Amino acid sequence: MTRGRKKFSAEFKAKLALEAIRGDKTIAELAAQHEIHPNQIQTWKKALLDNAHAAFEKPSAKTDQDPGKLYEQIGKLKVENDFLARKLGR
Repeated sequence: MTRGRKKFSAEFKAKLALEAIRGDKTIAELAAQHEIHPNQIQTWKKALLDNAHAAFEKPSAKTDQDPGKLYEQIGKLKVENDFLARKLGR
């Protein structure tokens, strides 16, 4: 019998990574407690440490864009792409 991959929420990954960083329990203990391979917790811990600076960065203007404007821009680009494809004989 094969088991499917488990999917974990970002909150769960962050919680386990923080527990691993805190060091109250070893990674092996956390892995056994949550039935996860220790390498997975180590990967999440490394990802958290590598990207922790993002929590203190100012949000970029790109993330604050109105979704309606983005859809409008996508529409314009699609029209341009279709036009150019017809001109090239595709």
